[in-house]
Amino acid sequence: MAANHISGGEQRDVIQAQSIGSVTFGAAQAGAPQRYLQDPDRWPLARDWDALAAGAHRARPGKDGSKLPPYVARDIDEELRERVREAAEEGGLVLVVGDSTAGKTRAAFEAIRELLPEYRVLAPPVGARLRPAPEALEACGHLRCVVWLDDLEQYLGPEGLEPEVLAEFVRLRVPVVATMRLKPYETFSAADEGGAAQSWAGLGARVLRTAEVVDLDRLWSEGELARAGDCDDSRIADAVVHHGTYGIAEYMAAGPVVMQEWRRARRVCGHARGAALVTAAVDLSRAGLRGPYSRGLLVEVHERCLAEAGGSVLRPEGLEEAFAWASGVRLGVTSPLVPMAEGWSAFDYLVDGTESAVPDWVRETALAHAAGDDDRSAIATSAYRGGALHVAEAAVRPLADKGDTRAACNLALVLDKTGRTEEAETLCRHAHEKGQLHATFSLAHLLSRSGLTEEAETLYRHAHSRGHLNATFNLAHLLNESGRTEEAETLYRHAHSRGHLNATNNLALLLADAGRVEEAETLYRQAYEKGHLNATNNLAILLKRAGRTDEAETLYRQAHDRGHPNATNNLAILLDETGRTQEAEALRRQAADSPPD
Repeated sequence: MAANHISGGEQRDVIQAQSIGSVTFGAAQAGAPQRYLQDPDRWPLARDWDALAAGAHRARPGKDGSKLPPYVARDIDEELRERVREAAEEGGLVLVVGDSTAGKTRAAFEAIRELLPEYRVLAPPVGARLRPAPEALEACGHLRCVVWLDDLEQYLGPEGLEPEVLAEFVRLRVPVVATMRLKPYETFSAADEGGAAQSWAGLGARVLRTAEVVDLDRLWSEGELARAGDCDDSRIADAVVHHGTYGIAEYMAAGPVVMQEWRRARRVCGHARGAALVTAAVDLSRAGLRGPYSRGLLVEVHERCLAEAGGSVLRPEGLEEAFAWASGVRLGVTSPLVPMAEGWSAFDYLVDGTESAVPDWVRETALAHAAGDDDRSAIATSAYRGGALHVAEAAVRPLADKGDTRAACNLALVLDKTGRTEEAETLCRHAHEKGQLHATFSLAHLLSRSGLTEEAETLYRHAHSRGHLNATFNLAHLLNESGRTEEAETLYRHAHSRGHLNATNNLALLLADAGRVEEAETLYRQAYEKGHLNATNNLAILLKRAGRTDEAETLYRQAHDRGHPNATNNLAILLDETGRTQEAEALRRQAADSPPD
């Protein structure tokens, strides 16, 4: 990554390479999903829509047999409704982001049903091609419709919610309302943080940049807890009393209970085999293989999971008992292993809550059981991000060999990462010659890094002229590095105005270097408020230089807590300068003991 890692210095962002994981390597099969998209009579009216059908997590049954408790107003409701109202008038994407079981789906569902009761709800099945949907809507005339995408990450990429498809929905003034778990959101957004290891989600990042994002915290505020306390539903009352350090919705969805029971089950004379079955499903999901998983696959994978956990020493139960334990419903809500029509899936709370590395052998097994190009794409994504480059290459190469130019770009990214730069450049040139804009960008990056800046500039300009924002950004960086700061500023402003946070950060840095400190601070704050780590560190540097050390320390700590190495060093320097040398030394020791990314 071409970035300045200077002790005590600013952090500039440079995007290097095209996405590997934002690629879907083939169209969905024509059939039921596509027929559904073209048949508005099958889309429910929002007033008749069911929250469970929308994707809300179950709670334990109420005294009246109801599967969901009454809705308790959340603090975000006013903002969320305003965003949905605006999208209904002008079109656009409204995205609710939060942890698994935070209550995202329910909050968005309630907003749609309240504000748009007469709208048809288009909820495409996962795997459906979304490109024909705007055409189908236009053919219906003045049909009022809202597009619902629960777990948005499953719809991002080619043939899904591409930027061009979203633009068509906006043109038709069709609101798109979606939810996304925090981990996938951070993964896709990381494409805006720059660096080859984080740039796999290009198409998804472009979509997210256009979204009106509403953040939902899993922990409830005092106001939310007070409103919950006023509710006479026994399930909510119980959650208010017993939720402890968990969110109310999280507690009612049984997430913490299931997680703790799964972890405890791995002990001797527990349910070691059942726990291994759950581990198998969780790791296959994290490896990118979409469920449901067959019984045979879970049995195959769990044997090695069990062996690695201790095997016979744990005195595991029999297989039937293990499946019974793993699929047993907890608190009348859910189970660690969720039965599906064609197999089993892992409870997503467990998937999000697992931090350990996915073993390479699980990734290889997932790839061996990939059902199609979509699975290969997701497995390649996970493998690339996890550093299992041999699996990423094995997943993507057959698709590139079939002539998929985007797959060729992604293969080039993997090859470059493993030092096979010449082969990567050849692949990018072939795809560029076939008009693949992402290949143009990737080729320009490779040439720039090799010192062939004139050809790289030409290619960046070509991609920039066709709307490729990352090319705009890298072109601006190239020009700035060669002293052409006025044109660089113009290009940074262009990308900044379209939501490119790296451009916002680098524009601010350019202005700060030119003495335009007030404007730089404003821009840094804009990027900081959207969670940009380098901007957080750079804003702290700017404030410290202005003598505003308390504000600077707060920002350094925020960036340090999120793993920014320069911020850690800068915070230690500030602590030294203010006489807190012991704390500064502790920070440096902590940084030295931390494994590299």
